[in-house]
Amino acid sequence: MEDILVPVLIVGILFIGLPWIIFHYVTKWKSSATLTGEDEKLLDELHDMARRLDDRLCTIERIMNAENPNWQQACLPDSGTPLHDDVLTTTRSRRGEKA
Repeated sequence: MEDILVPVLIVGILFIGLPWIIFHYVTKWKSSATLTGEDEKLLDELHDMARRLDDRLCTIERIMNAENPNWQQACLPDSGTPLHDDVLTTTRSRRGEKA
């Protein structure tokens, strides 16, 4: 009896149990990977906000170009000019502030 029961259990686990577990979690994975209505609404709001910010930036650039056509070149750092944190530290030290 045990000679037949062990192979039947192994075959049952391999051909019924294992595929059932795999298909179960594949369907769970596919259903959770979709966007909800709330997620789509948030993405739409973020897209609109990005578009408005881009419009504002374009407006600011037009104003700056009208006032000073060479403002972009004046804002670019030279090769010897420190970047980011060094600029902030240099600016603060010139004003007498602590970093």
